[in-house]
Amino acid sequence: MTTRDSIQNGAPQKTAAAFFDLDKTVIAKSSTLAFSRPLYKAGFLNRRALVKAGIAQVVYMMVGADHDQLERVRDQMMELTKGWEAAQIRTLVRETVDEVVAPLVFAEALAIMDDHRRNGLRVVIISASPEEVVMPLARYLGVDHVIATRSTIDADGRYTGDMEFYAYGPGKADAINDLALKWDLDLSACYAYSDSATDIPMMEVVGHPVAVNPDKELREIAEEKGWPIEDFERPVTLRTRLATLPKPVPIISGAAVAGAVAGAITLWALKARKKIA
Repeated sequence: MTTRDSIQNGAPQKTAAAFFDLDKTVIAKSSTLAFSRPLYKAGFLNRRALVKAGIAQVVYMMVGADHDQLERVRDQMMELTKGWEAAQIRTLVRETVDEVVAPLVFAEALAIMDDHRRNGLRVVIISASPEEVVMPLARYLGVDHVIATRSTIDADGRYTGDMEFYAYGPGKADAINDLALKWDLDLSACYAYSDSATDIPMMEVVGHPVAVNPDKELREIAEEKGWPIEDFERPVTLRTRLATLPKPVPIISGAAVAGAVAGAITLWALKARKKIA
């Protein structure tokens, strides 16, 4: 029986939610790396950095990123964006978000989201990507709520180099627990979908964890624990999806803009910084 069958034939209704990781779970690429071309056009990246962005995207799609790599990227992006003016970057993101919201979306993920909604569950996208990337995508998909990374800005409107909240690893589990208290959720009736072993903490706090296109470590753990494993293979363009949905005006949060920009230049951030200066 597939995950979708179990949803349709599920137990009596309970107050519950379905939590979806974003990259390689709902969309078939890195949401933040998709901003590399707008950054190049705006002069934040040179051509070499743009090429490296493409390479990084391919590497990410093939092998993903482990915990140590993600931690290094986090530190690099915070250092890179420290002192940047939030207003300037916020404008860039707002003006290019329509261009960026055309990654491929897995049709299987959309179908499961729709099934959950019909069964009375709230759908939540929970991602280590920054809010300004995740929120427009979620809105276009009609998703109820977003949990994403937030960065801080100072009184002068500049990035401090710190994170207000990092939606990663145990941070995701903590956020789900907080939301469960706020919404009075029955976590045993909740679902969590992810492709990465870094999301095991959030998968362990719900009653229905599902591994989607899992990396090697997550696949092994899912098999050991008896968690369902789904292989999503039918991507559709987000613009195809948008054609059938109302198109709201994207809302860009200033607190997390630094993460969006830095995330787009992940694996080459420090080298690119010297060339852009």
